[in-house]
Amino acid sequence: MAQTKHKRKVKKSHNIFKNIILTMVLILVIGTVAGAGVVLALIKTAPALNIQQISNLKQTSVIYDDKGNSMDDVITTDGQVVKRTDVSLSETSLYLGPAFIAIEDQRFRTDGGIDLKGIARAVFVDVQNKLFHGNKTTQGASTLTQQLIKNTVFLDESLNNRLDYKRKIQEAYLAIELNKSMSKDDILEAYMNTIFLGGNAYGVEAAAYQYFNKTSKNLTLVQSAFIAGMAQSPSGFYPFTNSARKDPSKYINKTKLVLYKMKETNSISSNEYDDAMNSLKIKGIVFTRPNQHLDKYAYESFSRSVVNQIKADLMTQYSYTKSQVTALLTSGGLKIYSTMDKNLQDKSQKILDNDPVFNKVNNTSKKAIQSSSVIFDYHNGEVKAIIGGRGALPANSYNRAVDDVNFPRSTGSSSKPLTVYTPAIASNKYTANSIIDDSPLSSSIAKKYASSNGTPYNPSDDNTPRGPITIRSAIKTSQNLAAINLEDKITVATGYAYAQKFGLSVTPADENIATMALGQFNGGETPLLMSASYGVFGNSGMYTNPRLYTKVVDRTGKVLLNTKYITRQVVNAQTAYTMYDLLKGPTSAGGTGPSAKYGDMPVVGKTGTATDLKDLWFCGLTPYYSAAVWIGNDDNKKFYNLNSNDAALIWGKLMKEANANLPIKDITKPAGMVVPQEKVTTTKINNNNNKTIENVQKSGLD
Repeated sequence: MAQTKHKRKVKKSHNIFKNIILTMVLILVIGTVAGAGVVLALIKTAPALNIQQISNLKQTSVIYDDKGNSMDDVITTDGQVVKRTDVSLSETSLYLGPAFIAIEDQRFRTDGGIDLKGIARAVFVDVQNKLFHGNKTTQGASTLTQQLIKNTVFLDESLNNRLDYKRKIQEAYLAIELNKSMSKDDILEAYMNTIFLGGNAYGVEAAAYQYFNKTSKNLTLVQSAFIAGMAQSPSGFYPFTNSARKDPSKYINKTKLVLYKMKETNSISSNEYDDAMNSLKIKGIVFTRPNQHLDKYAYESFSRSVVNQIKADLMTQYSYTKSQVTALLTSGGLKIYSTMDKNLQDKSQKILDNDPVFNKVNNTSKKAIQSSSVIFDYHNGEVKAIIGGRGALPANSYNRAVDDVNFPRSTGSSSKPLTVYTPAIASNKYTANSIIDDSPLSSSIAKKYASSNGTPYNPSDDNTPRGPITIRSAIKTSQNLAAINLEDKITVATGYAYAQKFGLSVTPADENIATMALGQFNGGETPLLMSASYGVFGNSGMYTNPRLYTKVVDRTGKVLLNTKYITRQVVNAQTAYTMYDLLKGPTSAGGTGPSAKYGDMPVVGKTGTATDLKDLWFCGLTPYYSAAVWIGNDDNKKFYNLNSNDAALIWGKLMKEANANLPIKDITKPAGMVVPQEKVTTTKINNNNNKTIENVQKSGLD
């Protein structure tokens, strides 16, 4: 009886075990079938294999102007300005290809595009690490062929997610297909021309130049092993970091590993291996960095600004690293549609380079007088021309038009309309004909803005104080004392708030009377910022964000970046138009910048002169464009024989080109608005100071 019960128990256990096994097998079969179905579905949705796209490796990114014409190829590196140079396998060192195979894919010559043994090993190690060690890292098993597919077909996806298994499955499938269509030598050649190898080097030819100042054909065994070793960790083995200079063992040990693998795979003889190891022991790896001045953009000021902006936008929108963005620009074949008007850019550069006004400068600096400008379409935010300086501009040249880190200069009186007069008009307490005092500062105001050592604020004024005058007159002849007295009334804090509203580059150090009333900035502004701010006066009080490009498209036609027309209200339309009308004064007879006038097109704007004639400005607008011109020395030294009206003269010549063939029109006044005008007669009256003041006869409404 007991024996029968035991048999039944054993049989029952056997059945349970059998059922468990059958269930596991069934789950495995179902999982395999389901997995196979998923894999097949992913394969069906894989991109078509384009052999021409892979074999034609010169996927240079191109910048186009606002009419769709090519203007520049993208130089994708930082600092050294090296374009990727493709090279045939036969034109590289005999050691270079074998070095990559030895360290990256030893079964490359015999595999079918993927390495089944490598995949099995990677899966086993991954499972083992996760089960027993809690390690979340994964083992790589990509062949050279798969890496080539990733770098040419799946570049965007691989940048977004290195561990995207959908991409990896499609990548493996396309690698198998590519292996059927291209020879091993062609695949290896394509791989060696696209792989990122640290710093600014994409491809072996650029790497040979970057590290050793030679062609890849002339690389030694040690140099070839070093470059091949860079492939697995371009940033980790990069030799020009401070840590690598102090301790080069990381990249030297990697080079030794490559040499050992080459010996192991019979790529080199034992004697060659020993000689290379002895060389490393005695002198390490000797790098020869090339001359930095190598290449530049045809439109250096504009194109480099566009690329820098796109790099920043890609990093922001897609969370790319700097290296990833550079890789995309290098191999992505991007089409960048800029806002530049090529014809206007060419003519503007010629004006700044050759205008005779610069010949009359008595310059205390040893360097030539400099100038920069930006022309801006304030209606849609498109920057039409950027002139970063006079003369031939070298690669990575100093861009005086847009560089708000290194360039910023004090604006002088050209910022008064932004930080003094606009806030006054916008407050509804003042009109164009309101009387303000252009007199020496009272003792209370002088003490109010005293310096840290207690010295009363008493700025000099090149213009003779005129006593009580209208705002219109104060702007026309740029009276400093009037601006200070008015700024005191509206408050420095209000002026500072408006500087921010107008998009100026200000810091808390600029929240003072000298900056807000007279444009003596702690840092400074650029022609780009000033041209955009002046656009508000012609755009019904709306500030339009400047944009250097409209869209960026990858080689498949996918839009990666698309800039939008973005505006924000700074002041109402009535205030903006009042300021537009007031700014007609400086460009009229008796104003500070009459040279800005060039024809029948309405022109308004304001001059600016920084202390000691170190910086000259003219900023203004027509009904179509706004623009800013700066003149000065890079070393901030004083110069003579020029004044801000000369900046106005250059501005007028630039705007004559920008507005050529456009219909003559004026900005439309807001409906129902009456702008007060004035008739001025000079009358001698008796007062305490026995001054001559203006008797203002007003017409229209305040």
